[in-house]
Amino acid sequence: MVVLTGLASQASASTITYVTPTGATTSGGPVDASATFTTGDGQLTIVLQDLLANPSNVAQLPSDLFFTLSGGLATGSLTGSSGLERVVNADGTFTDGAVVSAGWLLSSSLGTFHLDDLNGGAGPAHLIIGPADGGGLYSNANSSIAGNAPHNPFLSQSATFLLSIPGMTAGTTVTSATFSFGSESGLNVPGTPGGGGGATIPEPASLLMLGVGLLGAGRRFRTVRAR
Repeated sequence: MVVLTGLASQASASTITYVTPTGATTSGGPVDASATFTTGDGQLTIVLQDLLANPSNVAQLPSDLFFTLSGGLATGSLTGSSGLERVVNADGTFTDGAVVSAGWLLSSSLGTFHLDDLNGGAGPAHLIIGPADGGGLYSNANSSIAGNAPHNPFLSQSATFLLSIPGMTAGTTVTSATFSFGSESGLNVPGTPGGGGGATIPEPASLLMLGVGLLGAGRRFRTVRAR
């Protein structure tokens, strides 16, 4: 898997964002995430963000994303990904590293795509962690985050994924999205459309380039089932 550095230009694209519902929780507490999908000819870009500041435990951190597409599209491949590595130290301070491949995997079954960090991916490392508190510390973090060697490094605030989807066009829509959290499978929260509406927008250059550029610049951006 390569780190994303660019994307070929395309004539147009459409975007839609899914979000976790207001007040969504898992067994670990509140969660807050978004996934922005950009569709174009043959390709799909996804920016998955953790919007929850200063989390207390890993059960609040995104680790999977399930989604379905219009038109019966059900096959594709992951051609690139990126995220900024962040190590959270035992005292709640953090250190940012390099922009690297997210290390997540893509699979599909019965028309549902699954981006997954856990089952053969980089997990339990590379879950997406939200921003620190206003003082620049993860002051709420317990031992599942702070100084936890298996879970570190995390990806800071967002990860970007580039997929090749045969038959996709700018008119393709995302018909559902479900977020999953934590270092074990099963903490699922169905998303709701939160913006974009599938409107077609000009894309003279890569939206992905912008996302990766922000990461490279150091951007510090259940139905719930029991674990």
